[in-house]
Amino acid sequence: MLELNRIHCGDNCDLLGKMPRESVDLVVTSPPYDDLRTYGGHSWDFYGVAWHLKRVLKPGGVIVWVVADATKDGSETGSSFEQALHFKRLGLNLHDTMIYKKAGGSPNIHHPRYVHCFEYMLVLSLGTPKIFNPVKRKKNKTAGAVEYPKPKTQRNGERKHYQDEKWIAPETSVDVNVWEYNVGTASGDSGVGDHPAYFPEALAGDHIATWSNPGDLVLDPFSGSGTTAKAAKTLGRQFIGLEVNPEYCRIAEQRIAQEVLALA
Repeated sequence: MLELNRIHCGDNCDLLGKMPRESVDLVVTSPPYDDLRTYGGHSWDFYGVAWHLKRVLKPGGVIVWVVADATKDGSETGSSFEQALHFKRLGLNLHDTMIYKKAGGSPNIHHPRYVHCFEYMLVLSLGTPKIFNPVKRKKNKTAGAVEYPKPKTQRNGERKHYQDEKWIAPETSVDVNVWEYNVGTASGDSGVGDHPAYFPEALAGDHIATWSNPGDLVLDPFSGSGTTAKAAKTLGRQFIGLEVNPEYCRIAEQRIAQEVLALA
């Protein structure tokens, strides 16, 4: 088993091979997609990584796979869908297709299409997710109002009323599956150095809080600047980060060390 609570530098398939079966509670990651960036010239094996992630995931565990598609020769590649279907062929459920909406967006000046402003957050699970601590930030317009369940028709045709089962509408309810975050310096993230494609720490934190409990093990096989690891540590989870680029490993280790000092 790899040492917990640290970033391991090396090929992710080689490192995943050192982890025991059914040892990970949650994976939150954003792999390189469609050759949009070089990431130091390193390549990776999607099919190998997918197989290993299914192997190390506990029953009821979840993988959050944050990806998007490039546009080549006027057509989106559809790689995200192909990856989702492959995970299903391995035996995982496509539990939810969530959207990471980026506040703002870049105009498509030279293309006849609307402004692109999102990435997919594919939520894959090995069976039914064992943990669901939903984010509740959707404000209810009827908060505080007393409501009664609608009457139901029983098998004998009679209508049964539930006047004694009143409830008060809460201030907030479970959020929708489209989450919006600021990106870049407006996101409030710091210490990411020269990493070209980090995602907001709040995104990683919201998924970690939703699909795991304190003490659970969170894995990021494309650790990059260490955003998932940092969010996991902040939320009281154990973590393992895997990263092939030594420069990104250095950035991630520095970010995690700074977080330790901040909490001391």
